[in-house]
Amino acid sequence: MSTLAAGRCRARDLGLRPGQFAPGPLNAITDVAGVLVGQVTRIEGDLIRTGVTAIRPHGGDLFRQRVPAGLATINGFGKLAGATQLQELGELETPIVLTNTLAVGRAVEAVVDWTLSRPGHEEIRSVNAVVGETNDGRLNDIRTRGVTGEDVLRALETASAGPVEEGSVGAGTGTVAFGWKGGIGTASRRLPPALGGFTLGALVQSNYGGALLMDGHPVGRALGKFYLKEHADKGDADGSVMVVIATDAPLSDRNLQRLALRAMGGLARTGAAFSDGSGDYAIAFSTHPEVRRPAPEGRVADWPNDRMSPLFVAAIEAVEEAVLNSLLAATTVESRDPATGRKRKVEAIDIAAVRAVLAGRG
Repeated sequence: MSTLAAGRCRARDLGLRPGQFAPGPLNAITDVAGVLVGQVTRIEGDLIRTGVTAIRPHGGDLFRQRVPAGLATINGFGKLAGATQLQELGELETPIVLTNTLAVGRAVEAVVDWTLSRPGHEEIRSVNAVVGETNDGRLNDIRTRGVTGEDVLRALETASAGPVEEGSVGAGTGTVAFGWKGGIGTASRRLPPALGGFTLGALVQSNYGGALLMDGHPVGRALGKFYLKEHADKGDADGSVMVVIATDAPLSDRNLQRLALRAMGGLARTGAAFSDGSGDYAIAFSTHPEVRRPAPEGRVADWPNDRMSPLFVAAIEAVEEAVLNSLLAATTVESRDPATGRKRKVEAIDIAAVRAVLAGRG
């Protein structure tokens, strides 16, 4: 069943095929077995346009069966809760929750509540909740927060495998990317057996800018909307992006950090400006059962360094395509500025115009 809004599409529907590796059957982060995604979208009146996206690495007890993880940052203008412990220990003990900038505190409390309430957690005294954000204040009345603890709990509890809804949903409800409506996007890659046969998936919350490229085609310039146009259009560069990468390859936290860094290569391929006001973060984790912590029977698998390069390529490709999907699936969103009362509107990228640009380039 399609999760796309009427009239919207994904990159492959336009003939775009970023990179060389094939996607998984869903072309989503949930192609990595065990990964669950839950989303809550908050659209209320003419002010609230926000939401929550939750990623659970597996459906079991994550606090007792932690997964190794790595974090990469290229410009740290953001509020990524739990980042220092994630870097220090190289593991996730909670799901990853994405929301808006001023709702991070509420989301942290909700993740802590959810973790403490799980069976067998009666003696837990410390929880490292991992919550990322982008600022959706261009369309959302962000000062009201908009997101409640109940929204976060619902996203966690309803997280599931299968197709992932994209576009103006969840934590991407009020985001803007490259001057058009941004949102949630996802994609995946499968390596051939000779390279390990692993699956890698990416999910993005796109809210950043630059000069949009689609599989190398300068769509942003062709449509007249890009950073530094006439040397003054700063507004289409600032913003942030959260990237989550999952893989079933048996990777150490050290190599997961290296993998997360390659997400920035995928963002660069979309024309990202990585501006002073941008928060660009990527978290990568492994679901392989033999790298969970504590490891079963003391076994610790670790894919060798000299075989990491295909996974690096897969990460770059999946992140690039996930961003394109976030734009192409997004719908136009309107709201009202709470300070002035004026209507504000961010258009979804015109798919017919994109088709024309691509057709003109053969």
